[in-house]
Amino acid sequence: MKKSRAVISLLLVAAIAGLMAYTVLIGFGKGHRGSYHNIKKGLDLAGGASITYQAVGEEPPTQEDLNDTKYKLQRRVDQYSTEAQVYTEGTDRLNIEIPGISGVAETNQILEDLGRPGSLYFIRQTDDAGKENYTLGVTEDGGVEYVLTKELDKIIADGDAVVTGTQVSDAKAGYQQDDMGNKQIVVSLTFNDEGREAFAAATTKAFSAKESIGIYYDGHFISVPSVQAAITDGRAVITGESSIEDAENLASTIRIGGLKVELERLRSQIVGAQLGQDAIRTSKFAGLIGFGLVAALMIVIYLLPGFAAVLALAIYILMMALVLNGFDITLTLPGIAGILLSIGMAVDANVIIFARIREELANGIGVKTAIKNGYSKALSAIIDGNVTTLIAAAVLAILGSGTVKGFAYTLAIGIILSMITSLFVTRFLMSIFYGLGLTNKKLYGIGRKRTPIRFVEKRKIFFAVSIALVLSGFVAMGVFKAREGNILNYSLDFVGGTSTSVSFNEDMSLEQIESQVIPVFTEVTGDSNVQIQKVAGSNEVIFKSAVLDTDKSTELSNQLVEKFSVDKDSITSETISSTISDEMKRDALIAVVVALILMLIYIWFRFKDIRFGASSVICLAHDVLVVLAFYAFARISVGSTFIACMLTIVGYSINATIVIFDRVRETLRTRSRQQTLAEVVNESVTDTLSRSIFTSLTTFFMVLALFIFGVASVKEFALPIMIGIICGAYSSVCLAGSIWYVLRKNSDSAAVKAAGSGKGGSSGKSGGQQSSKKKDDYSNLSKKERKERRRKEEEAKNKAKITV
Repeated sequence: MKKSRAVISLLLVAAIAGLMAYTVLIGFGKGHRGSYHNIKKGLDLAGGASITYQAVGEEPPTQEDLNDTKYKLQRRVDQYSTEAQVYTEGTDRLNIEIPGISGVAETNQILEDLGRPGSLYFIRQTDDAGKENYTLGVTEDGGVEYVLTKELDKIIADGDAVVTGTQVSDAKAGYQQDDMGNKQIVVSLTFNDEGREAFAAATTKAFSAKESIGIYYDGHFISVPSVQAAITDGRAVITGESSIEDAENLASTIRIGGLKVELERLRSQIVGAQLGQDAIRTSKFAGLIGFGLVAALMIVIYLLPGFAAVLALAIYILMMALVLNGFDITLTLPGIAGILLSIGMAVDANVIIFARIREELANGIGVKTAIKNGYSKALSAIIDGNVTTLIAAAVLAILGSGTVKGFAYTLAIGIILSMITSLFVTRFLMSIFYGLGLTNKKLYGIGRKRTPIRFVEKRKIFFAVSIALVLSGFVAMGVFKAREGNILNYSLDFVGGTSTSVSFNEDMSLEQIESQVIPVFTEVTGDSNVQIQKVAGSNEVIFKSAVLDTDKSTELSNQLVEKFSVDKDSITSETISSTISDEMKRDALIAVVVALILMLIYIWFRFKDIRFGASSVICLAHDVLVVLAFYAFARISVGSTFIACMLTIVGYSINATIVIFDRVRETLRTRSRQQTLAEVVNESVTDTLSRSIFTSLTTFFMVLALFIFGVASVKEFALPIMIGIICGAYSSVCLAGSIWYVLRKNSDSAAVKAAGSGKGGSSGKSGGQQSSKKKDDYSNLSKKERKERRRKEEEAKNKAKITV
C-alpha cells in the first residue's frame, strides 16, 4: 500500500470508527437511535412487565398440569424475550416476567397477544339441526371476521365444540408440497388419542357436508379452515397462511390455547431492575478498566500489531453494541458472559496471528511477507476454534430456552464479529501502518528460540492432579449432601423460595433497599442472595428469598414493622417455584450434549482423527467438573448465571485446545523420521504456549475487573469464570496434548498387535515403527544415562529450531 493510499485509508477508518462511536455513545434524533442506552436490558438490569395468572376451575390444578402449563407458557413468551421467566406462585398461580417492557401500552399488547391461556375450541360450522354456530360479521372498525351466533357455553353444552385445546398434543409451522409440487406454508396439528377420535368424527361429518371447523380462542376465531377430507389418523394440516411468521404465530396460539390449565389474568404490573444503577455503573467502570488492562498487555507484548489489535477490539465493541441494538436483543448477565467470551476469542485470534508473524520474521522473512504468511498459517486454527464454538452457540440457541438462548445469541454474534475484526480489520490496519513507513522488524517483534518443555513426560503428574481435583469435588458434594441436603448451594432460580411483597411508607431507591432492608432479610432468612423488584408507580417492593416457614415469616414481618414502620397488612408472602424448570434444565442438558457431539464430529472431520475430538471432549469434561468442584467447595450460589458460566467455560476451553491441536497437526506433517510422537506434542504445546498464556491473561483481566469492582451478584458471576479460565488454560496446555498422545499411542500399539497376530505371524511393523519403538526404549539404560541421552537428543533437534 502506497503512503498516500495509507493516509486516505487511515482517515477513512477513523471517520467510520468516529461515526460508529457517535452512534453508540450519543445516537441520532430525538430518541437517540443507535445509542447503547437503547439496548434492551433484562429484568436484572432494567426491569420489565410482571403478569400473574390464576387457574380457573373448582378444583385446583395438579402439580403435573401446572408444570406442563408453565413450560409451554415459557416457550410462548420466549418470542418477546429470551430472558422471560415463568414460575408458579402458590398452588394455582403462574407468574410471567418479561424484561425490557417499560410501559402500560406494551404490557397490554402482550396481554392481548397471550389472550386467555387454555381456552381454545374447535367448533363445528353447524349444529345437528343445521343452524350455524358462527358466521361472517362486521367488526367495529369495518373489518370482516367470523363471529359466534350463539353463546359459547351453549355451543359447548350442545357438543358442537368438537375438540378442545387440551386434546392437541402439538402444533408446528412448516412447509410441505401441494399436489402440484409447489411448496406451501402449513401448520401441522397432532392430536392425542381422545382428540384423534373426536376429530375423526367431526371431520367426517364436516367433509360430507362440505363445511368448515373454526378454531376459537379467547373470544376470536384465529382460523376457520374448510375440511378437505375425513382425518382419522390424528394428524392434520392447516393451509392458507400468507407467511411463515403468521403460521408460527397460529401454531404458538394453538399451543398456548391448548394448555391443560385454563388461566385468567389476576394482575399485571411494571417492575424495576433487580440490580440497581450502582451495579450497572460499576460494571461499566469495570469494563473500562478491563479493556485498559487488555490494551496495555497487547501493546507491551506485541508492539505495533498489538496496537492495531486494540484499535480493532475497540471497533469490535462498537459493532457489538450496534448489532445488539439493531437486532433488539435483550442483554442480561448471561448475555454479558457471551460477550466476554467473544472478546477473549477476538483477542485470541490476534495473538495466534501475531505469534505466526514473529515466527516468520525470525526465519529472516521481510515484514510484508511475514504478515501475509502469518495470516495464512493462522487461518485454520482461527476458523476451527471459532466454528466449534459457533456450533455450540447455534445448538444452544435452537434447543435451549430462557437464559441459555440469551447467552447463545450474544456469543454467536460475538464470534462472527470477532472473526471479522481479527481477520480483516486488524490486517487492514497493519497494512496501513506498513504503508505509512512503519517497516522496521523491531516494531513487530521477532521470535526467539525456546527449548520444548517436556509436557508429555510429566503427564502422570498432570493426570494425578486433575483426578484429585475432580474427585475432591465429588467428595465435597457428598459431604454437603449429607450435611445440608443439597450437593450445591442452589438459589431460588433452581429450587424456588418465597416471594414477599412489602409496601413501604416512602419510595426507596434500590441502593437504600440493598443497604438497609436486605440485611434484615439476610439475618432472618439466612439467604445472602435475596432478589429485589420494585413495582413502578408505587412504594411496593417484591423480595424473593429462600423458603420461609411460618415462624420466619412472622419474625420477618415483625422486623419490617419495627424498623421501617410498614403496615403489617401490606406484607404478603407466596411460595414460588424455581424460574428454571425441570424442562429447561433438560433442554439445556440436551443442547450441551448435542453441541459436544457435533463439535466432536467437526473436529474428527477437520483433523481426520477422532482422537483429537475425543481428547477435546475429555478436557471439556475435566474443566466443567473442576469448576463444579469449586462451586461445591466455595458454596457459591447456583442460579440462572450458573448455566451461562459453565457454557462460557466450555466455549473458552474448546477454542484453546483446538489451537494446540492445529499446531500438532501441522507438526505431524513436517516432522522428521527421528522425531517421536512425544516430541511432536511437546514442540507443538511449547510453540503455542505464549498464545495460551497471553490469551488467558487478557480474558482473565476483563473478568477480574468485574470481580473487583462489581456488586455482589456480579462477583458471584465473575469468580467461577475466572476459575474456569485458569482451568481451561491448564487443561489445554498440560492435558490435551498428553491425552491425545496416550490415545494415539495406545491405538497404534493395538494396531501393531493386531497386525502381528495376522497371517504368517508377521510382526506387521514398518521400519519407521521399529525405529520409533527403539528410540523410545530406554529400559536398558540407567536413570542418569536416560537423562543424558534425552538431553543430547534435544540439543541435536533444537540446533536450528526457532519458536515464539
